[in-house]
Amino acid sequence: MEAGIVSSAMIIVVSLTAISNFVMPAINMAISVRMLRFPLMFLAATFGLFGMIIGLIAIILHLCSLRSFGVPYMSPMAPFKLKDQKDVIFRTPMSRMFTRPTFLKPKDKVRQKQPNPESN
Repeated sequence: MEAGIVSSAMIIVVSLTAISNFVMPAINMAISVRMLRFPLMFLAATFGLFGMIIGLIAIILHLCSLRSFGVPYMSPMAPFKLKDQKDVIFRTPMSRMFTRPTFLKPKDKVRQKQPNPESN
């Protein structure tokens, strides 16, 4: 019962974009997803799953090239520094975070000591 009009990758892309339209809480974010939807659908229709992967890689490369106030947009993931990874995926307790992130280029690398709430 297949018509063969569109590929399975195209169906996946259209369904993911339809779901993502309902996920975005603000209209500003939803517009950017809608702007990316059509090139990704074109790539998926033309090249299939390979085109979708190429499109996602292009988006990730673009995000890695952006800078905001002199700081890389994807930091600390894109310019990977093992020392700054302590708070990326899992939240490290504040008592174990002694230094500031190096991608911010702080003058004082050591954080200020947190006051002990139990001493009051």
